[in-house]
Amino acid sequence: MLFRELNRGKCKTYLIACERTRRAALIDPVKGQVERYLALLAYEGLKLDALIDTHTHADHPTGTFLLRDLTEARLIMHRRAPVPLATEHVEDGDTIHVGDLRIEVLYTPGHTPDGISLYVEGRVFTGDVLLIGGTGRADFAGGDSGHQYDAIAGKLFTLPEDTVVYPAHDYRGNTSSTIGHEKKANPRMAGRTREQYVALMASLNFPLPEKIQEVLQPNQSAIEDDKTKFPDLAQLNQVRQLTAEDVGARFASTTPPFILDVREPQEYTGELAHIRGSVLIPLRELADRAGELIPHKSKPIVVVCRSGVRSTTAAAILSGLGFEDVYNLQGGMIDWHDRGLPIERRARAANG
Repeated sequence: MLFRELNRGKCKTYLIACERTRRAALIDPVKGQVERYLALLAYEGLKLDALIDTHTHADHPTGTFLLRDLTEARLIMHRRAPVPLATEHVEDGDTIHVGDLRIEVLYTPGHTPDGISLYVEGRVFTGDVLLIGGTGRADFAGGDSGHQYDAIAGKLFTLPEDTVVYPAHDYRGNTSSTIGHEKKANPRMAGRTREQYVALMASLNFPLPEKIQEVLQPNQSAIEDDKTKFPDLAQLNQVRQLTAEDVGARFASTTPPFILDVREPQEYTGELAHIRGSVLIPLRELADRAGELIPHKSKPIVVVCRSGVRSTTAAAILSGLGFEDVYNLQGGMIDWHDRGLPIERRARAANG
């Protein structure tokens, strides 16, 4: 296996490649380094086969969208990743093949709901769930320090102790560690119970990353045009959430809510299908087409997307436009699908 750490900075990008087939994968590419990645691939005679984001990044624009457009490489993320452009979704225990390389997927949530780690040939790429001498923050929306502890202690720390650890970030100039060293010396994990870890993480007061909303929401939605005005954190936090069970019960009542789906058209009729009777207006078009929803303004409106992230943004946009009875489907079509609630695949017109 060919291996390179590329960025030499706080944000880490890794290149792995099959020596025989010359097929390569980039793990956590940064948008500002795309030209450098392409130059290195050409210099080494490698074909970019896979782009893998270990989670939805909040502190830098992902390079996966631009690289996918330029190279047609596969864009691979966890099943709960909100971005509509992923071409493959993976779960715990899946294997990603890049030439002769077999990359084992470990589901490691906690920093984000879509966090994965990648184990290949004695190396593990841990994203932001396990850092060198630390752990990723768990206070973003969807973060959970208990799930993070379980992922680290129950999955990563069960790997062979000589497994080399490569995280997605490092702020102290480190380049790698080992599972054995982190088990013994990581100051947040070593010797702590789950309850002690959760209490520790709750006591920390992290500043938010600079320009978090300007980075996070484009990474979640793949909308990068300057015209889109995303809601701020305060607006997002005010969005009312309903579980799939809640929406299912309301949907089966005599006064069902209006269901607005804000995914892309290919998602609407794709693997997860859509809720029967829902209307599709993609998030990127919502502000311009909100007038189409005025006839439904007297009804409760439930907004739906893949995982509940883009739809939270859409619900906040509608609230800002004067729609008062708006809710978000928490967990999106993933939770709806997993609970066996009714779906259909026939497309509907937005005015239908």
